[in-house]
Amino acid sequence: MIHRQHDVWRDARRRMIRHDLFARGIKDRRVLSAMAAVPRHEFVLEHLYDASYDDRPLQAGHGQTISQPYMVALMTRAAGLHRRARVLEIGTGTGYHTAVLALLASWVWTVERIPELSRQAMERLAALHVRNVTPVIGDGAEGYLFGAPYDAVVVTAAVPGIPPALVDQLAPGGRLVAPM
Repeated sequence: MIHRQHDVWRDARRRMIRHDLFARGIKDRRVLSAMAAVPRHEFVLEHLYDASYDDRPLQAGHGQTISQPYMVALMTRAAGLHRRARVLEIGTGTGYHTAVLALLASWVWTVERIPELSRQAMERLAALHVRNVTPVIGDGAEGYLFGAPYDAVVVTAAVPGIPPALVDQLAPGGRLVAPM
């Protein structure tokens, strides 16, 4: 899962891990390993390749962005995932955060409201041999009842409040992580 023979971006990813994540307080080895393993450049638009490992959000098309690496790491750490975790991600976007979550959890259900983004994300994930993800097209505020209960719900875009459906779909002791 997520392995490339020759990775010219490896040094850029290592710099990102060292300077943008570890130096800013992300010390969880599992999260850092997952972030190091996921080739962010595979999830950005071609004209933005040179900025692939910059610690900033990048345009992803359809009026959406790929989150900055620090936010992905911070939210993933806060989710407190274990190897058998069942995760609901709200906002698939490019699939970058999905790939990070999939490396740390047993299964990820990811909800995206834009069908084309979901399709593109799943193509990227398939190319990287990520197979423990179920895509869902729909309204993230409704969650995805058919995979519940979830050990973690990760909302990837800022929300004014937490939709009750997401709380209802958490397992006892589960965590909900969302930028407010």
